[in-house]
Amino acid sequence: MEQPKTLSPTITSPYSWLVMALAAQMGWGAYPVLLRYLQTVSGLPSLSLLAIGNLVALLIVAVFILPRVDGRIFRLRIIWIFGLMVVLRGITNLLATRFTLATYVQIIYLMTPFVVALLSRAVVKEQLPRHTYKALTVALLGSVLIMSGDLGQGTAVTSTTRHDLLGILLAFASSFFLALYMIVTRRTAKHQAPGEALLVIHLFALFAFSAVTSLLIGESWASWQMLNSTDWLVFTLLSLGVLLGANLGQIRSIQHLGAPVVSSMMAIRLVSALAFAGLLLGERLTSVWQVLGTAVVISTITWYLRQSQ
Repeated sequence: MEQPKTLSPTITSPYSWLVMALAAQMGWGAYPVLLRYLQTVSGLPSLSLLAIGNLVALLIVAVFILPRVDGRIFRLRIIWIFGLMVVLRGITNLLATRFTLATYVQIIYLMTPFVVALLSRAVVKEQLPRHTYKALTVALLGSVLIMSGDLGQGTAVTSTTRHDLLGILLAFASSFFLALYMIVTRRTAKHQAPGEALLVIHLFALFAFSAVTSLLIGESWASWQMLNSTDWLVFTLLSLGVLLGANLGQIRSIQHLGAPVVSSMMAIRLVSALAFAGLLLGERLTSVWQVLGTAVVISTITWYLRQSQ
């Protein structure tokens, strides 16, 4: 198969890919916060939010990127398995941020590297990195410290009631599907699937599923007419900053650097999530124990991923 052309400039320096991966991780760190804000403060229906957000990015991709992608790449089964993982991860992620605090969701997502290691061991028989269980235990203890206080004491007024247990369970499910997503993304590189093709599938799968499901269950889209300038700014950050920019950055960096290297930067997501959550939702660390737990989670996950490469 002829190598398809891409819109992105050629990058040869590994440091450039590292910068791209870091920026993508920071974008995904803000993602649960932006989703929660738009669902609970702006009052947008969940599935319509996912549909419109992905549609905006998809239209841009369709104009500037899709014509440069070899259509034969979409015949590969691995591409559509990737699309299924995108949908499963996207829906559970969306609902998790609706029912519990964005910071809680991001903390659980940081457990994904451990899930990737365990799944790789179970599915493809890869050797389990050293200290996996010890690091997982310490990271979980740090997470408990963060959740020991009420991050939501100063949260913005929301239009939905919190159901932390349901939201946390959905976040764990989303973390599991994110791990599968990362494993499948790494395998697409063996089929020479360009990052642009994966981005097209990512956006199309989420848009198609959420739009059809939203219409089937009768979601009201009237709240879109009531958004203010702040709401539209947050939506722009979500659709163009994360769903387009961070999405493509993550896919391409995983293909060039591998899932382990990109995953090693995941701890920065918690920093990004705390910054955006404090600004938009009022979710802030309120005790020394929570600060200590944050430091434990970040340092443990970073150390584990660096030494396991």
